[in-house]
Amino acid sequence: MTVKGSLMPQNTESPARKVEGMGGLAKGLAIVEAFSAHPVMSVADAARAAGATRASARRCLITLTELGYVEHSGREFRPLTRLRRLGGVASRRDQLAQLAQPLLSRARDELAESVSLAVLDDDGALFIARAEGEHIVSTGVRVGARLPAYCSATGRVLLSQFPDQEILSRIGRKPLARRTSHTLTKPSEVLAEIRSVREKGYAVSDEELELGLRALAVPVMGANHEIIGAVSVSAASARVRSADLRRRFVPVLRSFATMLAEAFQNVD
Repeated sequence: MTVKGSLMPQNTESPARKVEGMGGLAKGLAIVEAFSAHPVMSVADAARAAGATRASARRCLITLTELGYVEHSGREFRPLTRLRRLGGVASRRDQLAQLAQPLLSRARDELAESVSLAVLDDDGALFIARAEGEHIVSTGVRVGARLPAYCSATGRVLLSQFPDQEILSRIGRKPLARRTSHTLTKPSEVLAEIRSVREKGYAVSDEELELGLRALAVPVMGANHEIIGAVSVSAASARVRSADLRRRFVPVLRSFATMLAEAFQNVD
């Protein structure tokens, strides 16, 4: 018996409909993942990382910016705290901290003072590793602590990688909080100090954060010449003179910062 118009269920779904994935989401996730290896990316960098067109990569980056996951300055995009919480960038930060710990311990032993590693976290310097010196009076810095970038040696080193206008945008254009009588509070003064940091390659905060405390910081450079961290030493001003910081401590910190940068670039 021949039946016209079979009543058997037909598979009317086309091959194309079987694939229900979202191409745009896949590209966006690829860009998010790429930030774990590249702290700063342009549209072209993101397009290469995601295997997408520049137009598609730009739309993804703009969306991430609007949602507060990344910040945009000129041609560069950088991850913010919200994106780091997703884990990719945090894991790279953890790698940096793990690589740094034995080097910080060696620097501490050589200088007989506490040595730390900090990274830029929005508008502050976040400490991610530290080797504590054997002194009765601690400087109070600990892993997980944040210091304001404008008046800390670590913060000024980390800010020195940015153009002047972006620095002013980050620290604000109004008078800043005065932590001690030595604190620079005018944005123009802070900017001038950060310009000096660019030229010298190190920063000193002399009792600006706390009376009786001096600190020195030098940059840790990434593969693309961006500053990925700052190695610093903090000491009581009664124990260490400013001249000692510049003459004896700078070469030691630079040496260990270079070793850390090289070790981090060899990861993966």
